[in-house]
Amino acid sequence: MMELSPKWIFFGLIAVAVAFEIVADVLFRKWASENKIVLLAGGLLLYFIGTLFWAFSLKHETLSKSIVVFTLLNLIAGVAIGLVYFKDELTLLQKIGIGLGFLSVALIELEG
Repeated sequence: MMELSPKWIFFGLIAVAVAFEIVADVLFRKWASENKIVLLAGGLLLYFIGTLFWAFSLKHETLSKSIVVFTLLNLIAGVAIGLVYFKDELTLLQKIGIGLGFLSVALIELEG
């Protein structure tokens, strides 16, 4: 059986952490408009679970690299959900910023 490299384990853990946090963000956004405590509680629980995956990802990568990748992927995923689910709109400057976010993750990965 082929063993996964620490880099793949790291990205898997980060992907799961981002997924939990994005779903939590959606619940928080819905809570803000619907004021249902179950949405707030669900968001907090999912944030906690996502944080556990984030913590375990740090066993496979440095904090300085991890925080950049996690934050940018979370921001990009959050924007995508906002555009699709909540029908948010982006200015040209915001679109450029998102493109630079993708570029920064790519550049960080070129080094390692």
